[in-house]
Amino acid sequence: MPPSILFDYLNKVEQVIVQCKNLYVELYIEEIITPKRANLKIRLRFHQTHLLQISEAIEIKENQLNFLDYRYHFQDESNYLIFRYDSTPHFPNLSTFPHHKHLPDDVISCQKPTIDQVLNEVIKYFENYQ
Repeated sequence: MPPSILFDYLNKVEQVIVQCKNLYVELYIEEIITPKRANLKIRLRFHQTHLLQISEAIEIKENQLNFLDYRYHFQDESNYLIFRYDSTPHFPNLSTFPHHKHLPDDVISCQKPTIDQVLNEVIKYFENYQ
């Protein structure tokens, strides 16, 4: 069984998703690699069209969550990028390197968001653009 910090985090993610409306969970995988290491892969379909893919590689280090890698990719029904947050180290000139956000026509500096923040951004997208 994973340490409480990891278990609590995975449980919180699941609860946040369960509370969302107008979504279908296409995929939800919690891969526990060691008691202090897990991978999370989720595919959420919003309004039967838009897709949010969540991928996190998580470890417990010094009694805290440490994200080795992450990607939160949101696209429309035509597979057109709306946004993607990730930590791939391919924009070294950004102030938050390796963390950044892809937009349809730009890449900007940003810190790693939480899954709650990403889901709220998706919800706001539908409130503003639908």
